[in-house]
Amino acid sequence: MNKEEILNTPSGEVTVIFATENENKMVEIREIMEGLPIKLLSLKDIGIRSQAEETGATFSENSEIKARDIFDRLRADKELSKKDIIVMADDSGLCIDALHGAPGVLSARWLGHDTGYDEKNRIVLERLKDVPFEKRGAAFVCDICAVLPDGSVLHAEEEMRGAIAEHSAGENGFGYDPIFFLPEYGKTSSEIPREEKNRISHRGKALKKMSESLKNYLKKAGC
Repeated sequence: MNKEEILNTPSGEVTVIFATENENKMVEIREIMEGLPIKLLSLKDIGIRSQAEETGATFSENSEIKARDIFDRLRADKELSKKDIIVMADDSGLCIDALHGAPGVLSARWLGHDTGYDEKNRIVLERLKDVPFEKRGAAFVCDICAVLPDGSVLHAEEEMRGAIAEHSAGENGFGYDPIFFLPEYGKTSSEIPREEKNRISHRGKALKKMSESLKNYLKKAGC
């Protein structure tokens, strides 16, 4: 573990660790949370990996499982236990109406951890090939959990409604973005600019809501 990254947090800032190694996700998170008095680090930055098993039945349960896994491991370290550290984690997924909400909380693991998203997207499109557009409704859902220094938690959950496209398109997104069609734009979420996606996406909206909650918490804490 690279403890120096945590211990060297500038005076007046709080260390916030987001429990992900996904660099695409961290770009989005850093843009949205810019301006808060925090030092934002990923698991990659501090050199540890999540050991959490996502056994929850909801996005909220899974995000808290992942956040608490890292929080408890950091608190077990004698030096780090003296630091005010906030650990955040998210759990998100695609819920498709025609598939009765699948893949849902299993989105990342659907069809197996080793199955790439190009293949997952191909299979979704194959399963919905005979489904008319009006019945191809879907939602991206994201729940973000923050475990505060005293062990209490904050949650923020949002969704982005859309539909499953008839074919994959776009280069700006990742995961299921290339097949998630936004009727108001006439494009998939991979075809709209990242800045616009951050404004309307499930994760973007949940991050903004969580940012406001953290801003209030940090203000009360005197940061």
